[in-house]
Amino acid sequence: MSLNEKFAQLKSTLSQQIIGQERLIDRLLIALLADGHLIVEGAPGLAKTRAINALSKDIEGDFHRIQFTPDLLPADLTGTEIYRPQDGSFRFEKGPIFHNLILADEINRAPAKVQSALLEAMAERQVTVGSKTYPLAPLFLVMATQNPIEQEGTYPLPEAQLDRFLMHVKVEYPNAEAEALILKLTREEAHKSYREVQTNELRQEDLFSARDQVLDIHMSDELEKYIIQLIVNTRDTAAIDSDLNRWLDYGASPRATISLDRCARASAWLAGRDYVTPEDVQDIASDVLRHRLILTYEAEAEGINTDHVIERLIQITPIV
Repeated sequence: MSLNEKFAQLKSTLSQQIIGQERLIDRLLIALLADGHLIVEGAPGLAKTRAINALSKDIEGDFHRIQFTPDLLPADLTGTEIYRPQDGSFRFEKGPIFHNLILADEINRAPAKVQSALLEAMAERQVTVGSKTYPLAPLFLVMATQNPIEQEGTYPLPEAQLDRFLMHVKVEYPNAEAEALILKLTREEAHKSYREVQTNELRQEDLFSARDQVLDIHMSDELEKYIIQLIVNTRDTAAIDSDLNRWLDYGASPRATISLDRCARASAWLAGRDYVTPEDVQDIASDVLRHRLILTYEAEAEGINTDHVIERLIQITPIV
């Protein structure tokens, strides 16, 4: 079985357990292939936790869920040194950050020090405690969630820290047809008659090989210039478009260019192609740029959000 077929089987298995959230499943797989992290925003009960939990059962690796709360400490994530009175030494006890797949549930409920500890581990792929540095596993993916409804007692992530996430995915309510299938699935699970589809566990070796294939996906020079121009147009707005100039306060960093390139390649690979199309770039652009653009007060007063800005950005940026 080829790597593409293994990922297609993985996607099919997840789709049978996570109903009505095809976009979330697709973005999770892209994050795996692009070796990045994602922040997911959506109302409670939309299968965010269920999605990454299901993914963890179908790939080689361990999973840990961390519920972020205002009283959480950085050491609760990274681990701490434990004193051993029997010999007077210290032993480092690893925290949950040392698992392969991490669900950072309601990340905006934890104070800044805890958020920084997580984001530093995401960026550096290591944890430093005292004078020692401990590397994280080669397979390390963080899915952080935010609840957009209740904002009391929350600590919004600074824009500069949000930039470390590969994508910001919005999860919407399922339609009526999907809701009916969800009811059927939950009844079967309640009766314990639901049988998980048996699938071969995706090995980490296969995942790393797939990542190499993604990097080798062909992207034309013209399409690469298009990606760069999309990002540059978020910065030099005065010379590009009056609406963008009125709406955007700060544009995207070079991390956005890198992320858009990696995600477009992963999207093309998942579609079974060995080349990237403009549609791959445009389809993933919202998730890559949504959390990287800072709007002006004027835009907020007009009811303009980042999705409107990205839509306008795509409209005015010609494909070379």
